[in-house]
Amino acid sequence: QVDRYLYHMRLSDDVLLDVMARFQAEMVKGLGRDTNSTATVKMLPSFVRSLPDGSEKGDFLAVDLGGSQFRALEVKVFNDGKQSSQLESKFYPTPKEVIQGSGTELFNYVADCLLDFMESKNLQHKKLPLGFTFSFPCKQTKLEEGALLAWTKHFKVRGVQGTDVVSSLRKALQKHKASFIPQSEWLTCAWFKGDIDVDVLAMVNDTVGTMMTCGYDDPHCEVGLIIGTGTNACYMEEMRHIDLVEGDEGRMCINTEWGAFGDDGALDDLRTEFDRELDLGSLNPGKQLFEKMISSLYLGELVRLILLKMTKEGLLFNGKVSTALLTKDKIEMKHVCAMEKYKEGLSNTKEILTELNLFPSEEDCIAVQHVCTIVSFRSANLCAAALAAILTRLRENKKVLRLRTTVGIDGGLYKTHPQYPKRLHKVVRRLVPNCDVRFLLSQSGSAKGAAMVTAVAYRLAAQRKQIDAVLAPFLLSLDTLREVKNKMRAELEYGLKRETQASATVKMLPTYVCGTPDGTESGKFLALDLGGTNFRVLLVKIRSGRRRSVQMYNKIFAIPLEIMQGTGEELFDHIVQCIADFLEYMGIKGARLPLGFTFSFPCRQASIDKGTLVGWTKGFKATDCEGEDVVDMLREAIRRRNEFDLDIVAVVNDTVGTMMTCGYEDPNCEIGLIAGTGSNVCYMEDMKNIEIVEGNEGKMCINTEWGGFGDNGCIDNIRTKYDKQVDEGSLNAGKQRYEKMTSGMYLGEIVRQILIDLTKQGLLFRGQISESLRKRGIFETKFLSQIESDRLALLQVRRILQQLGLDSTCEDSIIVKEVCGAVSRRAAQLCGAGLAAIVEKKRENRGVEHLQITVGVDGTLYKLHPHFSRVLQETVRELAPQCDVTFMLSEDGSGKGAALITAVAKRLHNIGRK
Repeated sequence: QVDRYLYHMRLSDDVLLDVMARFQAEMVKGLGRDTNSTATVKMLPSFVRSLPDGSEKGDFLAVDLGGSQFRALEVKVFNDGKQSSQLESKFYPTPKEVIQGSGTELFNYVADCLLDFMESKNLQHKKLPLGFTFSFPCKQTKLEEGALLAWTKHFKVRGVQGTDVVSSLRKALQKHKASFIPQSEWLTCAWFKGDIDVDVLAMVNDTVGTMMTCGYDDPHCEVGLIIGTGTNACYMEEMRHIDLVEGDEGRMCINTEWGAFGDDGALDDLRTEFDRELDLGSLNPGKQLFEKMISSLYLGELVRLILLKMTKEGLLFNGKVSTALLTKDKIEMKHVCAMEKYKEGLSNTKEILTELNLFPSEEDCIAVQHVCTIVSFRSANLCAAALAAILTRLRENKKVLRLRTTVGIDGGLYKTHPQYPKRLHKVVRRLVPNCDVRFLLSQSGSAKGAAMVTAVAYRLAAQRKQIDAVLAPFLLSLDTLREVKNKMRAELEYGLKRETQASATVKMLPTYVCGTPDGTESGKFLALDLGGTNFRVLLVKIRSGRRRSVQMYNKIFAIPLEIMQGTGEELFDHIVQCIADFLEYMGIKGARLPLGFTFSFPCRQASIDKGTLVGWTKGFKATDCEGEDVVDMLREAIRRRNEFDLDIVAVVNDTVGTMMTCGYEDPNCEIGLIAGTGSNVCYMEDMKNIEIVEGNEGKMCINTEWGGFGDNGCIDNIRTKYDKQVDEGSLNAGKQRYEKMTSGMYLGEIVRQILIDLTKQGLLFRGQISESLRKRGIFETKFLSQIESDRLALLQVRRILQQLGLDSTCEDSIIVKEVCGAVSRRAAQLCGAGLAAIVEKKRENRGVEHLQITVGVDGTLYKLHPHFSRVLQETVRELAPQCDVTFMLSEDGSGKGAALITAVAKRLHNIGRK
């Protein structure tokens, strides 16, 4: 009979899955900037960005306002490796005249109670940070600032709605501090002078407090749930999904305020006549409709309304309506809980009903017990559906097939009802079978959570200070960058002058490339490209005239480490072997083709086809090469093989090749920049300024070899201890210092050194330096590009770090991303400062007030890093405002460029002969 009567309160799994989908839609609506105003589930940002990690420590105060009692606490947190804490608290009543009086009276009462608690614990001489648990919907703009949206739970305090409750508490505390001490003692009293003080650092909702309390004991806890006088849930949401807060890094706890779910009519099909009657008789009709179907504040009243109607219809108590059934709130949740203790049979039910003057029969007791069961079961079902929606969102955010998480729970209904927890757990697991959920009961209540939020805020502030100190040397001011530009300019001049060239760190090597393409070049050319761990051979066909084009065919060969660091003869024999394979592959072994050799290492040239190696870079260490002519070494290796002959026309640097490739498309291109594994610049210099080469007419391309800038100590003021560690561990310690601060080969290693230091300070990876982090070279620069990508969520950053054997938390990932950003930004700025010196020199050479010029650029760092090119260009604009610089990406400067240089050299040679 009862089942038929309460049929609409029995919810099937299909209905619950539908409720779950509706709640998910409301969550999305609440998170959106444009839709939040009309959402019933407000999804309020709490500004709690991190969970406890076990390293928190210190003494904290907490106050908890939101239920039938007010509570003050002292929480001591110990960083002893056991995540232990000590809690002392005192409860105070919340009189009706206070919770329905004025705001001033309420906060004065809170301040009174707190000061009483501090005196009782002898804390009045300590300055302690305080966390404020305020269990009502608030719109927060900071962790320590929140405006009340609406009162709930029978609170109706005047003059508070829309105001900052933390500010109100602070004012009350200040007023009490002044009035607590006689005026005669103001100058001598420690409290008044500020030695005794309370600093409100954090305001949290009781739900957030519950999550933080449980999060201290279980690091997997990322959901908080309250099922008591009120009901609510919070969870850790990805920042990129929270439109209401700036930034997209990391996570933030969202206070769903799910009690208002259905206020727009979304649950009207599930609400019964009893729900509507209960709502009409409440203090806030039409609001908090979901809460009125779930929370303990209303379930007793719901049972009363059902029993009243059943009695009136003659289904209970022989149709006799007692005063108890007519009295609002006469049946309380404690009665419902007691009547559902099935192990005690019907005795509890009979006793309670008799106390209410209802004089039940056995059948009445069975029916009433069944009503209680259906009402509380519906509450658990609806709660489970909304919770399942949150768990599904967490799983989708993490992009995992199966989620493992913990839900921290508090609230009288969950704690005292004999069947509620079991029902809730069972339904949740049925609705989300792909989530492994642990339900953890909060032992210390939500107030300890406020202290934990404050402790975490304290920890994060201290960590922030340490991280800022580590990264501060990487933040270069505009004045510092101007100083770098001016020093680079001075070094360029030293390198061009005969008397200072030998001691200059920027070698300014003449390339004997005296022209750029003019469009008349044509023919077949071979190009060799040696500059990294791979070696390429190319056949380049150049057409002139109206059908002007460049066609390329190439093959890539690996250079093993033993060859890179073996003898020079072995290296060049390997190169010739690769050439032979290519010529045979292309079927051109018999042809004597002109060849351009891109040799991307510092060379001193005496002519376009003579290049003496100054020194190896980029990990090469082949013996008997430095000081030798690399063209002669190549010719010797070809003779040794005795299979083919080639006309080696030009030995060129990849930077020059880049400039020539872009010069073929844009005649205004007179600068080449490489920002990749290595870093270098070349540019067309007036012959009259190149003192180490005879002649004053025309121009010649100068290969600056600027990687050595600073080898004389001129930029030591901006080198960090991490730069020095990378330099000391390199193959060429003390050399190429500027390159080691700007090029792709070294940036990952700088990052690794910083990560090791931060880990040693306990700021990363739980203070544990993994074996992989100890490995030199593990952090390749390509990972910087991936990690810094704006499109990459922190979850993907964590996966990259996991691939490297670094087990990171969300907070670790944010720090790693910040470190990568600081290192790569400095590299781009330093590169920009150096380039600004070059373009300024070009402007002065031309004697113009405003220069328009194109820079041809190549290199993976420039091309693939998400921010490097933008920061470099911004720096050049800032430091060389009179230069309008266009940046043009090079298409294969080291291959196509070498062929074009060879073609230009041939053209100029032929003109010379004529």
